[in-house]
Amino acid sequence: MEQTLAVPEGTVQRLDAFLAGQVEGLTRSAAQRLMEEGRVLLNGAPARKSCRLQGGETVVLSIPEPEPVEALPQDIPLDVVYEDADVIVVNKPVGMVVHPAPGHPDGTLVNALLHHCGSSLSGVGGALRPGIVHRIDRDTSGLIIAAKNDAAHLSLSGQLQDHSLHRIYEAVAVGRFREDAGTVDAPIGRCPSDRKKMAVVPGGRPAVTHWQVLGRYPGLTHLRCRLETGRTHQIRVHMAYIGHPLYGDTVYGSRKAAPDMTGQCLHAVSLTFRHPRTGETVTVTCPLPEEFRRFLEKLRRLEGE
Repeated sequence: MEQTLAVPEGTVQRLDAFLAGQVEGLTRSAAQRLMEEGRVLLNGAPARKSCRLQGGETVVLSIPEPEPVEALPQDIPLDVVYEDADVIVVNKPVGMVVHPAPGHPDGTLVNALLHHCGSSLSGVGGALRPGIVHRIDRDTSGLIIAAKNDAAHLSLSGQLQDHSLHRIYEAVAVGRFREDAGTVDAPIGRCPSDRKKMAVVPGGRPAVTHWQVLGRYPGLTHLRCRLETGRTHQIRVHMAYIGHPLYGDTVYGSRKAAPDMTGQCLHAVSLTFRHPRTGETVTVTCPLPEEFRRFLEKLRRLEGE
């Protein structure tokens, strides 16, 4: 795919940074690799990685078509909480990516599901996301549901759309909440200054998070959060937006990793859905991971001192 970009007059910027800001999904490192391969022309000549723009230049970018990729089964242990002929609910551990993506070609939940379920996964999500109805972040643990056939997938996707599929999380946020419960109703979209992040932005997609305080500790608050919508990074973005980023969140909170947690302190504890075949309401729960429980015990001890 070839793309021609006109550099606005007065632009003083490195070429790799300019390309990363102009081309959706392109990082500075990826832009540099394209320059190394001779796929970036500046005023008709191959561009160097160190090139700086002065404004008024013409850049021609040639991005190769992605090679077709298919997820393969891998024998990875799964904590299956619920399973029948139509759906499977798994307690995903921290650190596991949901489906293959650049930088994570295998070792994902999808690879594990393909081994566990065989060919019994819906194809609605495509070759890289068979069965996947919704996602949770790599460093968020807890319940995720997958569909074993297309009818189940379409039913569960519809429940996500009409908000009848309920997901409840527990989290620890920075700071002490004054109120005992509340709602964050703020639209979420791609962050204008960093395409890798999400943010509360005008014109973003509607996003609603209901929260309730479970415990208050020195500088931290234990929360239960219920998602009314399911935007990317929703709880993390909403909590940061109201001034209470999640403990351990190095993207939306402190840049320092938490010494006693892996990733952000966020776990999907409950999932309620209407069974796609029977129509019955099914509620599935799972306990907090050991690391999360130990951290809460530590906070309770500190509160009692």
